[in-house]
Amino acid sequence: MRLNVHERGTGPGTALLIHGGMADHRTWHAVERRLVDRGYRVIAPDLRGHGRSPRGPYRPELLADDLVESLPRGADVAVGHSLGGLALSLAAGRLSPRRAVYSDPAFRPGSLPAGAVAALRAMVENAGEESVRKANPRWSKEDVEAELAGFAAFDLTFMTATEESFGGGRLPAGPVVPSLVQLADPSLTIDPATAGLLRQRGFAVTTVPGTGHCIHRDDLEGFMTSLDGWIRHGSYTI
Repeated sequence: MRLNVHERGTGPGTALLIHGGMADHRTWHAVERRLVDRGYRVIAPDLRGHGRSPRGPYRPELLADDLVESLPRGADVAVGHSLGGLALSLAAGRLSPRRAVYSDPAFRPGSLPAGAVAALRAMVENAGEESVRKANPRWSKEDVEAELAGFAAFDLTFMTATEESFGGGRLPAGPVVPSLVQLADPSLTIDPATAGLLRQRGFAVTTVPGTGHCIHRDDLEGFMTSLDGWIRHGSYTI
């Protein structure tokens, strides 16, 4: 499936930003600005069922295939958040970015507690500015607006697919490119034992203190600082 893809910047570097579930490319607005200022061309897709991308069957492997179909190979860095981290991990061997960052990745999407999917659906259906602000007091006005826009453009039937087709674990056997797993504090998706296993398998693992699942919106400075060594600073020649 060819995805709707947002692009910004004309720098010599290329950064792929892949959003999480129920959002779209607008969730990255602040990170996008930082990367453009550092000499990147930012490319951010809407996953199928999200934003302006087409609807269709929903399985993790299809999300990954869409990324391969829609994004350039050999980017300098690819960042995937939550569900986007899972999709990126399944596509990384074919996209071949120089580096990959998995931000609180949903490597085990079937591990959500009972009733979580129904609660998430109700959250999306009943969301308003007040409820999003109350749940996320550290977010900027732009973050709240992006969240509501993402909810409005989200295909709610994706929720049913999450329960039916996203079961089981898809924890990567190892990094196919140098890879960082960036965790919230505490992580919604990766428990300490799994973090240890990822380290054993060759992933770098770091935690951004005091953040929730959407690290880049809870603490933009902490998010960017944790990427030191994984993204370049300023303009450069490839």
